[in-house]
Amino acid sequence: MGAPEITLFVDVVSPFAYQAFHILRSDATFRNVRKTYIPIFLGGLMKMAGNTAPIQIKNKDKWITTERLRWARAFDIPMATENPPDFPPNTLQVMRALCGVADDQEKLCTLLERLFRQFWVNHVQIAQPDAFAPIFKEVLGADAAEKVLAEIPTKGKATLTRNSDHAFATGAFGLPWMVCTNASGETEGFWGVDHLGQVAQFLDLPKPRNAGGWKVLL
Repeated sequence: MGAPEITLFVDVVSPFAYQAFHILRSDATFRNVRKTYIPIFLGGLMKMAGNTAPIQIKNKDKWITTERLRWARAFDIPMATENPPDFPPNTLQVMRALCGVADDQEKLCTLLERLFRQFWVNHVQIAQPDAFAPIFKEVLGADAAEKVLAEIPTKGKATLTRNSDHAFATGAFGLPWMVCTNASGETEGFWGVDHLGQVAQFLDLPKPRNAGGWKVLL
């Protein structure tokens, strides 16, 4: 039997994708799980699924902020109280750039961590090239970053479209979307931070010794 696996689809515009990313990387429950992160364009996925953004639904637009702060407090995830200015931004270009790094999961995770925090903690407008390009150069080095940034209209565009189509094909309709495979080879999709307890159960992971945020899940 193989190790349990989780594929997490992400877009830096999603606060709940940020939270799932943070939990999967920092919580000991998922330490022995093989994790893969795939950049997609949430706006494109929502369109394919015929879904409506929470911020466009009356009452839910206010509730969703309360909900993200609940989860941030529960799992000690750094996150500003207010939404970033002009939320939500169009993240098409930065997500295309991240696709150029996705083959190197270590560097991708470093970039995602930096971008998520800059956006959701510091309210830096990371969807803009003048904001995300310096971060890529710091993480990748100037030459490698310039190559990735130059390929945004070509390789980045094609890869992001393919990734978003793939997410939809696996059943995704929003983020965070997780495709999980347990040790028996069974695969299922899970949506939402609030379903991480089901993810842990499906993957037969040990229950957390220090309950922490898991008290609201298990």
